[in-house]
Amino acid sequence: MKKSRQAGKYIVSDFISASVAWLLFNVLRYEVFAIHEGASNLSDYLQYPGVLAGQMVIPFFWLVLYYFSGYYNKPFGKSRLTEFFSTFITVLVGTLLVFFVLVLDDIPESIRIYYELFFGLFGLQFLITYVPRLLITQDGMKKIRNREWALNVLIIGAGEKAVCIARDLYRLGYHICGFVLEDEGQLVKADRAQVLGAVGDIPALMEKVPVDEIVLAVESKDNRVLLGILYSLYRYKCPVKVLADRFNMLSKIRIRTIRGIPLVDVTDNNFSPAEQNIKFFLDKLCSVVALLLLSPLFVYIAWRVKKDSPGPVFFRQERIGYLGQPFWMYKFRTMYVNAEENGPLLASEDDCRITPFGRVMRKYRLDELPQFWNVLKGDMSLVGPRPERKYFIDEIVKTAPYYYLLHNVRPGITSLGMVKYGYAVSVEKMVERMEYDILYYENMSLTLDLTILIYTVKTVVTGKGI
Repeated sequence: MKKSRQAGKYIVSDFISASVAWLLFNVLRYEVFAIHEGASNLSDYLQYPGVLAGQMVIPFFWLVLYYFSGYYNKPFGKSRLTEFFSTFITVLVGTLLVFFVLVLDDIPESIRIYYELFFGLFGLQFLITYVPRLLITQDGMKKIRNREWALNVLIIGAGEKAVCIARDLYRLGYHICGFVLEDEGQLVKADRAQVLGAVGDIPALMEKVPVDEIVLAVESKDNRVLLGILYSLYRYKCPVKVLADRFNMLSKIRIRTIRGIPLVDVTDNNFSPAEQNIKFFLDKLCSVVALLLLSPLFVYIAWRVKKDSPGPVFFRQERIGYLGQPFWMYKFRTMYVNAEENGPLLASEDDCRITPFGRVMRKYRLDELPQFWNVLKGDMSLVGPRPERKYFIDEIVKTAPYYYLLHNVRPGITSLGMVKYGYAVSVEKMVERMEYDILYYENMSLTLDLTILIYTVKTVVTGKGI
């Protein structure tokens, strides 16, 4: 709630700032640069259709640009320096677009006026946007320091290192929920009253205590112990942070320094906020286009499914998706009705439960097409780790607990695991395929998504499914 309220402040501020900046820029055009558009006075000029349309549309343009820049994704934790450069770069890009699309039509007396118009627009937009943003950020930082908006942090460990981290985080406005012993025989440096239990008590603690972040600060120098505890924390779907000096084995993971505290967020991925927003928008756009263009194919497949065997056209199944939330995933039915009456089973190449036309659909991945509806709803993405059923997830995490990392991104219609490995016929094979999805998670980018989509098209065209 606090996050959405803070983001709302930035959005309202940016909208008003863009409106005021564009109004002042038009006053500047009329009064200083004598660009009148045939108007006899300033009031008439501001009501000129082109100027008035810009006054209504331009603020929305800036909001869209700020959204795609990722500025609103994380309304808390902004530094003033990062905010300055983020605003500077975004305003520069936006000013270039507005200038070449709208302002360049002006016919000034000298080419020099073009430069003055550009820097006038940029200066107004930047200053009128940045100053309110800075005030909102400083107000938020003040509320964090005063603990009005404190994040609740659970610290795993109770030794000297854990106490030092807790002291630094408390100074920065975090609320320390308590400490958890890494083992019962650990030397305790923390206040005994704040020790909530041992590692084995974490599941019960996470249900009772409101925790926003977990910080792993154990004293053990055995990396196997560290990894064992770490893997057990992924299931809680909240940021897990480790001191960089204790987890330098994960050198590829970005280090986020919180005012001198070098923490590695091991639940984070390489996707920037801007890339996340662009991917989300492209997912929606492509799913709408696909559903419209492929509708004749949908009708044909539906007819063939009904003709092939009795039963419904579509098959829905509960899968676990983003942040561990269950959702209904849709497919064209490829198996006979009641194919899993004896319990969950994975399909194999010679599976007798698959219908004749179902075998053709699976070969060309046509059965996955209804998942464009899941993408449109926001349950899935075009590219991402394939979603699994809870039954199989429970089996996978017995061998690979880090599978829970994949719940930090939306599952996809296609994935690196699907194009490089294909369908899995056993839990062991699912674990092998998961390694590709973990590789994708660690190297996420729009370029990689595009590469996977190209490989998927190749798989569909050549019919290399099972």
